[in-house]
Amino acid sequence: MNRFIVCALTSGAFISISAIIACSTTTRPIGEVVENAPPSFTASDGGDGSTAEAPDAASEVLSYCPSDHCPTEYATCPTSDFPCDVNLLTDPKNCGTCGHACPTSGIGSESYECIDGRCAMVCSSGRFDCDGIPDNGCESSPWDQDSCGKCGVVCSDPTKPCLLQLGTVGKNIKACGCLAGQYCQGQCVDTTTADSNCGGCGQACPRNGDGGTVDPSLHMFYGCSNSECGHIKCESGWADCDGSPANGCETNMLSPNSCGDCNNICADGQFCKKDRSITGYPPQCMCPEGKSFCAYPYDTVSGTCVDFSSDSSNCGGCNVTCAGSVGAAGKCIKGKCKLDCVDGRADCNGNDADGCEVKVDTDPHNCGGCGIVCDAIAGQACVQGRCAVEPCSEVDGGEVVPR
Repeated sequence: MNRFIVCALTSGAFISISAIIACSTTTRPIGEVVENAPPSFTASDGGDGSTAEAPDAASEVLSYCPSDHCPTEYATCPTSDFPCDVNLLTDPKNCGTCGHACPTSGIGSESYECIDGRCAMVCSSGRFDCDGIPDNGCESSPWDQDSCGKCGVVCSDPTKPCLLQLGTVGKNIKACGCLAGQYCQGQCVDTTTADSNCGGCGQACPRNGDGGTVDPSLHMFYGCSNSECGHIKCESGWADCDGSPANGCETNMLSPNSCGDCNNICADGQFCKKDRSITGYPPQCMCPEGKSFCAYPYDTVSGTCVDFSSDSSNCGGCNVTCAGSVGAAGKCIKGKCKLDCVDGRADCNGNDADGCEVKVDTDPHNCGGCGIVCDAIAGQACVQGRCAVEPCSEVDGGEVVPR
C-alpha cells in the first residue's frame, strides 16, 4: 500500500507543513484502477496515435509524502523531545545552531534573547544601551544627565536637570528642566499656589496665618493663592461646600452626598470610596451595576470595582486569584477559575494538576490538537502544529517516495 497526497501547486522541491485538510489523501494498491482517480500526467496514447502532453510547470500537480526533514529554520537537537522541535531563529538555548546558548544574564540589568538566529542584548525597563558597547551592558539610566528619558537627550544646563514630571498628554515623563512651573528644591512647582514655595522658591506660608491659631476641627489652613500667602484652604479630602468661613471646610469628600465634589450624590446601592484604578485615587461613587467593590488591603476607604464573573484576580469574590500552571494562565470564567492554555500548548489529559502538558506545536502524536497523529512509520515531523510533507517522486514500479 502506498499513501500519497495530491495538491495543485507550482512545481519545486521544498519541504512544507500542511494541515490534513489542505490536500486529499489516497491509499490504494499500486496499479489498481480506481474510478474518479486523481489525474496522471505520465505520457500516454491519446487515442489517435498522439501522445498527451504533461501540464506546464505553473499548473503541475505534485504528489506529497510525509517528511522527516526539517524546514530551514528548524532542527532536531540533542535536547529535542521530538523531531524538528527547535526553532533556531528564536530558541535561546539553540540560537542559530544546536547547542549555541545565549547568556542567561549580563553584567547588570540586561538579558539576552535569540532574535533571527543571533543572541541580542535586551535592556530591562529603565535602562538603555546608549554607547552600543556590549561589554558594559545597559550602562545608561533615564535619570542620567546625558540620557534623560532616552539616549541622546543631554541636560547641559545645571539649573535644568533631568526631572520626572507631568507631560502634555497627562503621563509622567522625564525632561530637562520644568515643562511647567519653576524648579524648586528638586522638583517642579507652581509658585502661584505652592504653599512651601509661594511666589518663589523657599517662600513658605505659615499655616496659622499671621501668628494666629486655627481650630483643627475646621479642616482648614492658610496657604498660597495668586502667589500670595494668607488665603484659606481646605485640607486634602475636605471642602467648603456651604461657602461659610465660620464652619471652615465642613464637608468630607467621602460623603455619599458630596462624593469627590460638593453635592455629588451617589445613587442607591453605591457608596463613596477612593478609586485606586485612577491616578491620585479620587473619591468616586462605586460601583456600577454588574460590578462589586473590593477594598485595597489594609485600607477600607479605597479599592476598585471588579466583575466577579471574569476578573482573574477577584474570581467569584475579592482577592480570589486564578493561578496558572504549566503552559497555562489562570482565567476566570463565570466566576470560576479555569486554565487558559497559551499558544502551542493543550490540555490533552483533562488533568488540571499538570496544566497544558502537551506541546501541540511540535508533538507528532498531538500535532495541532489533541489526538492528531502524524505518520510515525515515515518519521513525519510536527512543525508549527502541522504534519510536515514534501514533494514525492515515482521510481521503478510506480512506488511514490520522497524526492
